[in-house]
Amino acid sequence: MAFQVKDVLDSMHKDAGEKGEVKNEKGEFLLRVDGGATVNTLLMQIQADLLGSPVLRPADIETTALGAAYAAGLAVGIWTEKEIFAGEERAKIATTFQPKLDEELRKKKLDSWFKAISRTFDLADLSL
Repeated sequence: MAFQVKDVLDSMHKDAGEKGEVKNEKGEFLLRVDGGATVNTLLMQIQADLLGSPVLRPADIETTALGAAYAAGLAVGIWTEKEIFAGEERAKIATTFQPKLDEELRKKKLDSWFKAISRTFDLADLSL
């Protein structure tokens, strides 16, 4: 799952660049997560390690519907992104996972992932 998220984010960055990217006070890309899988602390740490960026998990992880409402409100100008994420109480009780892998090991793990994926490309032809 973490490798797939990394692939999707890489594609999004390739298409959109840094437009709309959330960064922390250090100027690092910051991934905000929610939903059931985020309760898995190991998964969140692996995600931070693979991204090489912090992952922020709110105290209330079941915020998917709230996120959809926020997105709709942003789209029509009801509130700004700054207003949504400015809540200091939410930030105080959120958990931030910092990447712990060095760049060489991160690259090695990602290269292994890409190699594994490339090996699956012709599997559909085996059924012929």
